[in-house]
Amino acid sequence: MVFNLKYTVEEELRAGTKIANVTADAKVAGFALGNRQPYLRVISNSEPRWVNLSPAGLLITKQKIDRDAVCRQTPKCFISLEVMSNSMEICVIKIEIIDVNDNAPRFPTNHIDIEISENAAPGTRFPLEGASDPDSGSNGIQTYTITPNDIFGLEIKTRGDGSKIAELVVEKTLDRETQSRYTFELTAEDGGDPPKSGTVQLNIKVIDSNDNNPVFDEPVYTVNVLENSPINTLVIDLNATDPDEGTNGEVVYSFINFVSNLTKQMFKIDPKTGVITVNGVLDHEELHIHEIDVQAKDLGPNSIPAHCKVIVNVIDINDNAPEIKLLSENSEMVEVSENAPLGYVIALVRVSDNDSGANGKVQCRLQGNVPFRLNEFESFSTLLVDGRLDREQRDMYNLTILAEDSGYPPLRSSKSFAVKVTDLEHHHHHH
Repeated sequence: MVFNLKYTVEEELRAGTKIANVTADAKVAGFALGNRQPYLRVISNSEPRWVNLSPAGLLITKQKIDRDAVCRQTPKCFISLEVMSNSMEICVIKIEIIDVNDNAPRFPTNHIDIEISENAAPGTRFPLEGASDPDSGSNGIQTYTITPNDIFGLEIKTRGDGSKIAELVVEKTLDRETQSRYTFELTAEDGGDPPKSGTVQLNIKVIDSNDNNPVFDEPVYTVNVLENSPINTLVIDLNATDPDEGTNGEVVYSFINFVSNLTKQMFKIDPKTGVITVNGVLDHEELHIHEIDVQAKDLGPNSIPAHCKVIVNVIDINDNAPEIKLLSENSEMVEVSENAPLGYVIALVRVSDNDSGANGKVQCRLQGNVPFRLNEFESFSTLLVDGRLDREQRDMYNLTILAEDSGYPPLRSSKSFAVKVTDLEHHHHHH
């Protein structure tokens, strides 16, 4: 039998906090427990640093759980354990960690300086460097505000990864002769109750203008690139046009500073041609979508940069073979009593594959004609007795499990292990 238990716990509780009495809850769920400790044995724990099961079956925090360290920004955050009772039944425990608003938004610097040409037309936008807040969901950054004024406004944009950035929008025609400098306060606020906020000083300098500006033909480009593409693989050839002569028309391309460091390591842009190429090992399993914000600027005085975004989908290839793990009472050798009934569970088999889609979908089977079989569940299989065992006739089996994913071409792996048939005497003596 397989049981499931679910719990929720807030992050930041002190070490040693009791989350639940699993033994008691397992009994209520109809779980058969022997009468000796430990009643339950942990066979897998996704976060052994944070939680532990005591011999009596209490689920306890080992240190203060910091959700932001366990799950970064994912909206749902779980720790999962699998435990086996001393009667070989399995229980899957899921603990959801609830985010506490324990971080305020923070800007990386204490001021942001922007130069804007005086002929920037109303509606011109300037992306601002955002704040960061490790909390998730509504406790993360929800909005930005600027000191009220009638010349500049803010527009909040949500990026593909859910993070929010603000764009400064010019709302009235600027006149450098009237006013050439503005200072505002930019505030980032999270959605906690009560909310926390962080501020930064925004300095705007209005500068003389004299030329045309580069223009991209699209605001957003979406491209697909295979993971593991060789260095220098072409991603996209961007082209911003500028009709001016000489340096006023010479365009330089670059990534904007809030492009993530990982993305900057993976791609490079040729400042002269606007060609973006692969510059690192792209890994679908690490990150399957990169957002690259690019600016193009001419070399004339007071140029207004053009911006575009390149969304790179990293396409999964079948580069991970299935992994087979065998979990049993005795890790060296699987033992089974010769009078074990049909369907008796002797071990747990966990097969995983880091690829996604068909590339990560695995089927496993037991080789040969043996008195055992595999029973597949969603996240693991059980190895069961499937025939009569007689130690006098045969006391040792060598089993091989084969696992194959559904990629094209498929990747396979196998694992062999011994099963020892023990006699009754031996077994009484055991308990």
